Amino acid sequence: MIRFDNVSKRYPGGHEALSNLMLDIDAGELVFVTGHSGAGKSTLLRLIGLIERPTRGQVLVDKRSTRGIGRRGLAAYRRDIGMVFQDHKLLFDRTVFDNVALPLVITGLRPRDIGKRVRAALDQVDLLSKEKQRPETLSSGEQQRVGIARAIVARPKIVIADEPTGNLDPELSRGIMTLFERFRDIGVTLLIASHDLSLITEMGHRRITLDRGRLTADSANPSGQQAFEID
Repeated sequence: MIRFDNVSKRYPGGHEALSNLMLDIDAGELVFVTGHSGAGKSTLLRLIGLIERPTRGQVLVDKRSTRGIGRRGLAAYRRDIGMVFQDHKLLFDRTVFDNVALPLVITGLRPRDIGKRVRAALDQVDLLSKEKQRPETLSSGEQQRVGIARAIVARPKIVIADEPTGNLDPELSRGIMTLFERFRDIGVTLLIASHDLSLITEMGHRRITLDRGRLTADSANPSGQQAFEID
């Protein structure tokens, strides 16, 4: 489903965020990405979302190299990818409904279909009763769930989440991670960058560790040998 083939990413100024990364992720996997601050976790996710491009190597998503995806094809590519951010990135001058609807409005879906899809997504995150509220009236955990609803409203194949529980207490963090498990159960592929090692260990899913841009551990491949089979 997702393959990093000898991928490096160097930023202006010389900082190499990823170095010769080789990684395979199967369809329907939930994978945690761990490592210290600056290890390359966010860069890894941003390469999948085509927010960044690799300096060397290639990223393949669903057997397709992202190299050939230009500006015209970017919107179509991102329809299959939901993105969740630590700071929510919500529009506070719009309702919860309008925030979640935004990706569907951009793609030109019919208003009647938008309503059905948005309410289904809000129901998934237990926020259907708050569709008319503004984000500033919600708790931090509720705001994060709005962000998750927006990420999954277009029914993406892949969800990437960058520190989605970074500002939440342990109980709320566990609830957010349980939501992600529900999406995994219906076939969504998820990559979640997180510092919450105790919760990650408790959940028991695959965990990869980055250190200064290099893959140093992979619970699915403890021998350290790379297996490359594109699903």
